[in-house]
Amino acid sequence: HPSVAGVLVCLLEYPRSKRKKGSTMERCGQKYMTAVVKVFGPLTRNYYIRAVLHAALAVPAGFLLSTILGTVCLGIASGIYLLAAVCGEEWRPIEQQPRERPHVGATIKQRPSNPPPRPPTDTRKKQPEEVGG
Repeated sequence: HPSVAGVLVCLLEYPRSKRKKGSTMERCGQKYMTAVVKVFGPLTRNYYIRAVLHAALAVPAGFLLSTILGTVCLGIASGIYLLAAVCGEEWRPIEQQPRERPHVGATIKQRPSNPPPRPPTDTRKKQPEEVGG
């Protein structure tokens, strides 16, 4: 049934993967879904398997006129996953690391030891005084 396939795709796609560089914002409630996706291990982590799964789900949906748009979307997603898998990407969970509180001594800044930069003395000019009216 197409609605069962839709629920399966939604469960698989909801948790975001951790980026290689930079930070990734976690979706609301993603930690619960991440635990479900992690249970299936390489079946959900590998993008080759995701590409085949999306393509397999697209085939039966293509026989009904009412699900043609979903078929196109699943086909495009399958192609994107295949390209990502060829490039060596895989799904990685976003795991929260406990934040360390900064120590009080580390937050106090030392006063500067060097004076601020100034232009050379020959380039500095005296400003002419303005005559008041």
